Amino acid sequence: MEFEDEDKIKATILYHLRRKKVIGGVHTPFDTLKRGFPSHLGKEVNKTAEKLIKQGFILTKPAPYGLQVSLNKNKLKEIEKLIKKVLGINFG
Repeated sequence: MEFEDEDKIKATILYHLRRKKVIGGVHTPFDTLKRGFPSHLGKEVNKTAEKLIKQGFILTKPAPYGLQVSLNKNKLKEIEKLIKKVLGINFG
């Protein structure tokens, strides 16, 4: 899978969180968002994840052991629509 454009990176990050059901009260460390991407795209993935946080798709929770993230359950329909448009994956 090619990760050239920002939309594919966005959709892939959201897809990984949605597939693992990291929604609302369930959190995962911010650093794990880079997993599954080629190592040379690390900075790009971080920038894209920060944009998703600013757009409200991903919520943050500061913790003593590092920043935790989860999907915004209020924007779940919008997130699933973006994943379907870019990656063609449907969450029935």
